[in-house]
Amino acid sequence: MNIAKYRLEESIEIQNDIPLAPLTTLKIGGNARFFVVAQSETQVAEAFEFAERKSLELFVLGGGSNVLISDKGFDGLVLLIALKGISIADCGLRIADVNYAASGSGSVFINAAAGEDWDEFVFYCVQKDLAGVECLSGIPGFVGGTPVQNVGAYGQEVSETIVSVRCFDRNTKEFVTLANAECGFAYRTSIFNSTERDRYIVLTVTFALHQSAEPKIVYKDLKEYFGERSPSLSEVRNAVLKIRRSKSMVIDADDPNAKSAGSFFKNPIIEKSKLEELRTKNENVPFFEFGDKVKIPAAWLIENAGFNKGFVLGNVGISTNHTLALINRSGASAEEMIELKNAVQKAVEAKFGIMLHPEPVFVGF
Repeated sequence: MNIAKYRLEESIEIQNDIPLAPLTTLKIGGNARFFVVAQSETQVAEAFEFAERKSLELFVLGGGSNVLISDKGFDGLVLLIALKGISIADCGLRIADVNYAASGSGSVFINAAAGEDWDEFVFYCVQKDLAGVECLSGIPGFVGGTPVQNVGAYGQEVSETIVSVRCFDRNTKEFVTLANAECGFAYRTSIFNSTERDRYIVLTVTFALHQSAEPKIVYKDLKEYFGERSPSLSEVRNAVLKIRRSKSMVIDADDPNAKSAGSFFKNPIIEKSKLEELRTKNENVPFFEFGDKVKIPAAWLIENAGFNKGFVLGNVGISTNHTLALINRSGASAEEMIELKNAVQKAVEAKFGIMLHPEPVFVGF
């Protein structure tokens, strides 16, 4: 872990009573009591100090794609991360520091600031013929949110290519750089959303990508799409975007399913003994090997618990194209979304004995 002190040299603008719903993909939620846009690392530190002096709870907001804001809003300081910049990392990074799939003599190290749009970053990499994130095209949100959730899709996860994450440590009030191995990456998990939740504010992520390498084609949808053909990175990106659009998983203002947080539930990971129990009642239960356990598609559980695509509950519902996406149909409240979430969880647990866990972060509840 590398550590650096900071000096307060800039000033921040403290705003009051700012609506948060427009800053999220669900378009739900009340106002922030205090609000700061941070465009530099120093401003992040200053915002933290303001919250500490005022004894305010601090919530860090990125692209707003993985949050559900309470109807009453947030009675503290919301810090919007707006740090920008994408650059080739300096040569001080050693290939030996990268002890996972991204390592190799052809690796190119890229720094991406936390406030950069994730899909625009993926596009940048594909345009530069850098492989490693092409299957993550179309995912909404900012770069800074990707290590927190260990974002993954279509057979690829960011943990495969992340070298390090530069953060502000709220405990020590210092800037630190955490290596991949220190981030505790697992399925949709890292120390940032588990053991060290609310400790680190992500500022910059460094990735190791492969120059002119073949794209990763391991996911069933992509294998079927390309068959025996070996596609380019651009073709894979376009295919992923096409597939995601067909499932309303790309933000599109003209799509009635657009106001969602993406996949609302994680795919549950269960013991193989539990799978055998399920298969005694339904031999067609789909599953994927996951180490010494198995992963069950949450969408299958939801559908077989009686909630189909297009299900409606007042102003909320389930996407007509993707069972995992809970949507704001029009003018929905957070209370309504919670009601639907609870109903889905209760039905799945009652039928299969499995509790589904939400992916979004709940703010202000």
